Amino acid sequence: MSGLPDVLARLAATIEARKGADASASYTAQLLADPTRAAKKLGEEAVETVIAIALADSDAIAAESADLIYHWLVALAASGVSLDAVAAKLEAREGTSGLAEKASRAT
Repeated sequence: MSGLPDVLARLAATIEARKGADASASYTAQLLADPTRAAKKLGEEAVETVIAIALADSDAIAAESADLIYHWLVALAASGVSLDAVAAKLEAREGTSGLAEKASRAT
């Protein structure tokens, strides 16, 4: 994973810095000001990532994954959910079988 954690940390910090910025000058600020729009963009990027994976297009998978991660981070920030909160959920699931974890959820 080499530099991914560092890149994610810088990107998350940039997104945080855009909170309250002039929406006419920043796409990120526009999304942060409208969590519903941020969510829609996240969904759009998820679909584009799935299509790239289905087509086995490595370059498109990487590009769409980058878009997906950016929009995911923006949607989290727009919703007031921290990366620490996400990390806590992941840490709580460590060592648990995916099947067991899914079965433990109320449906």
